[in-house]
Amino acid sequence: MVHQSRSRVRLSPSGDTEDISGNGEEFARLLAPRLAHFAGVARTEHVTRAAQEMGVPQSTLSRAMVRLEQDLGVDLFARRGRTVSLTPAGRTFLASVERALAEIERAAEQVRADADPATGKVAFGFLHTMGAETVPGLLHAFRADHPRVRFSLVQDHGGAMLERLRAGELDLCLTSPVPDAPDLVARRLDEQKLRLVVPEGHRLAGRRRIRLAEAAEETFVTLEPGYGMRRITDALCREAGFTPRIAFEGEETETLRGLVAAGLGVALLPPPPVPRPGVAELTVTAPRAVREIGVAWLDGRPETPPVAAFKKFLLSRRGRLLHQP
Repeated sequence: MVHQSRSRVRLSPSGDTEDISGNGEEFARLLAPRLAHFAGVARTEHVTRAAQEMGVPQSTLSRAMVRLEQDLGVDLFARRGRTVSLTPAGRTFLASVERALAEIERAAEQVRADADPATGKVAFGFLHTMGAETVPGLLHAFRADHPRVRFSLVQDHGGAMLERLRAGELDLCLTSPVPDAPDLVARRLDEQKLRLVVPEGHRLAGRRRIRLAEAAEETFVTLEPGYGMRRITDALCREAGFTPRIAFEGEETETLRGLVAAGLGVALLPPPPVPRPGVAELTVTAPRAVREIGVAWLDGRPETPPVAAFKKFLLSRRGRLLHQP
């Protein structure tokens, strides 16, 4: 059996017709403005009454329904003067139109709610190492004045968070190193001292301070390439005059501490939320071992009131963002 497809056409500004068959996006764009009009006429079954309820000229509404039927290639209404009734095709179409309009209304309500100054939402990303103490403390302090603002929280490494910013999945993120990219705005908020973590019983475990060059012959465990701490580790070792010999790469700093405790290497890490047994943590005196923490956002993106309020709050914490043990 051969099936014949009906070409869909629309009028151009010049009055000529243009074939839009096979172009779903163009067809949807053409139909979208008429869906609410169609639903109004279908609900009232009277063109004049629907026009009055929707505040549009009756002639405009009538023409829109005719064009809609022409675009679809089916009759949606049976007409008796200004009174209309739905055809079977019209009833089928109406069910989908009502679902689509309801979904659009739900989406509109959601974006309005997310932008509400008192109860809106902030999509906030931060480093794994800041999830135990720093971020909960920040949110607690912020909500003292904004108790109903909601947060969507994402923990990830710095590179992944910047991509989420660019994709529109995050409003703000705390990251390290502080990014320098033309499409982003970043502000330094604080710095965090790093430590050389060694196993208990290690030859250096009895020391309180150390020059990083003294660990040049050690085996290191590090985060994977792409993580901010990995770049910092590589740069500090290079500044100390050596390239670290790496035995293990991971995704979590506390996993690295576990590897150190098991005697599998040493690591440069930020302080833990609570002391970890099985390791000794040494202050690095040279080179200066710190990582800068900053807040970043996409340049030029409009902000909702809750996002603007939280950004202002973070910037007010410069120099006192972190609890430094």
